[in-house]
Amino acid sequence: MSLLQPAQQQGRSTTRHTLSVLVQDVPGVLARVAGLFSRRGFNIVSLAVGPTEQVGTSRMTVVVDVESLPMEQVVKQLNKLVNVLKIVELDEDAAVRRELLLVKVRADAATRSQVLDVVQLFRAHVVDVAPEALTIEAVGEPEKHAALLRVLEPFGVRELVQSGQVALARGARSMTDRPADRPLRSA
Repeated sequence: MSLLQPAQQQGRSTTRHTLSVLVQDVPGVLARVAGLFSRRGFNIVSLAVGPTEQVGTSRMTVVVDVESLPMEQVVKQLNKLVNVLKIVELDEDAAVRRELLLVKVRADAATRSQVLDVVQLFRAHVVDVAPEALTIEAVGEPEKHAALLRVLEPFGVRELVQSGQVALARGARSMTDRPADRPLRSA
């Protein structure tokens, strides 16, 4: 299998889900959430955690591949965790999704201009230059990164790293919007 080939192309029938999970910013919450997915046999494709606009609260963006088990069961189990405040499944078409990709590509004098053309075409940026390589930064959807990597692969991908996916629902509503008299925890 190529480094650049998604897991679902390996013959498994899976459904990908993106969950936005609002949690209390306390030690151990990440381990409890990740452990729940592990115990259920779900593959976490991407996991990103960071602070939110509310002090003491973090947001986890969890992308999981689910084979035959219903996602609803996991959401119910997550809701039972003490430090989980709210869970929203983000519809792929109704969310803004982004990842960061850093990729080091062979680029000698003979190929450097071609690699730079690819960088420009994908609206990426060169963040480090060495005599035999360029390090490229790209921000975008996973599909954009996959396409960029396919085009760069013939030049020789020396090293790459991707961040976890972060996502927000489109529109003006916030995950934390609620009436003043209602708790943040979902039902």
